[in-house]
Amino acid sequence: MAEACDVVIIGAGLSGLVTARVLLGAGLDVALLDAADAPGGRIRTDRVDGMLLDRGFQLLNPKYPQATRTFNLRALRLRAFDPGAVVAHGNRRHVVADPVRMPREALGAIRLPLGSLREKLAFAWWAAQVGYGPADRIKRRDDSSLAEELRRRGIDGALADGVVRTFLAGVLGEDELGTSRRLAELLVRSFVRGMPTLPENGMQAVPDQLAALLPESVLHPSTVAIGLDGTTVHTTAGVFNARAVVIATDARAAAELLQASAPHTRALTTFYHLAPESPAQHRMVHLDADRRGPLVNSAVLTDIAPSYAPDRVLVSSTVLGADPSAEMEHAVRRHAGVLYGSDTSRWEHVATYPIVDALPDTPPGTPIRQSVSLGDGVYLAGDHRDTASIQGAIVSGRRVAAAVRRELVVTPFVSADR
Repeated sequence: MAEACDVVIIGAGLSGLVTARVLLGAGLDVALLDAADAPGGRIRTDRVDGMLLDRGFQLLNPKYPQATRTFNLRALRLRAFDPGAVVAHGNRRHVVADPVRMPREALGAIRLPLGSLREKLAFAWWAAQVGYGPADRIKRRDDSSLAEELRRRGIDGALADGVVRTFLAGVLGEDELGTSRRLAELLVRSFVRGMPTLPENGMQAVPDQLAALLPESVLHPSTVAIGLDGTTVHTTAGVFNARAVVIATDARAAAELLQASAPHTRALTTFYHLAPESPAQHRMVHLDADRRGPLVNSAVLTDIAPSYAPDRVLVSSTVLGADPSAEMEHAVRRHAGVLYGSDTSRWEHVATYPIVDALPDTPPGTPIRQSVSLGDGVYLAGDHRDTASIQGAIVSGRRVAAAVRRELVVTPFVSADR
């Protein structure tokens, strides 16, 4: 069978869903293909024995500039983490919180026995500048690695090694802080401005909300794109002929379709456990400043969103790399005991999610905005074209939709935004 339409979008992750929504609003005929049986891309949630298991430790920051424009945040029933982190150091755990939003914990960062007062003040000044200064200042300055930028600012002691590096390892997917300063600071900016959340029904609720706005005929699940011939897409379900093709997959899948070299990506693995009782005293991410095991972070999800495992205690713990082995699971459980100061021998392992292509590699010099047009009616969308985040995925989808619309639309544009 052959199907004709204005635009074929390959990949029903956030970028593909946003692109489809905008182009439909412009009056174009769209076919949205996805190899999986449901939309979401890397944002998926499995329901297992009454539990919600996100495929990897993923969060939605409602302060992303595009969040309120794209989602009905109230309908997602977001459950927020408290603004801060619990840092294990030696035999103690220290609360490092946002002094503005949690004034009762304001002295925690000052009393933290890591880093000098000079380094703590330097960090506070950097966070304030990045978080509340103009975003254009971040974008205009020459790029370097984040590690170099922190050293330049005097954030180069025990605080940087034990807290900043450990926290950002889970955000950036690497712990050397070799990521582009500009891209990293844009992500840090969103953390300073708003605390990440979990939707009550799991992260799957985010793409599901967008997919529900599309006509049923638009989405073609379980349809694998095999190859391109110009703007003709060959799939396991037949041939789609279009005026334009948008590849909105992850960077590796896009490279395979385009027969290009595979990009460098970063891997993360998330382990889920059930605990007899909550080992946490705060609704925060837990870190280990002394790095006594593989964990970059751990959180008791049911303390934040009880719907993730009603009447049970569900813990999410993440390591760098893709290692789902039993040996790693044992190491994760032991290290979690250090983070929480709790006996984890009775924890029950529920599931492991190794995400090989969790994040695109973004070394210094990576453009904040990469071209979305490959020419001849073929376009690229995805967080690998913007910032490696939900914000970046949405922005990329909107940029691609605008580019396609300029080329194809002859009728007046009707905005798909609320």
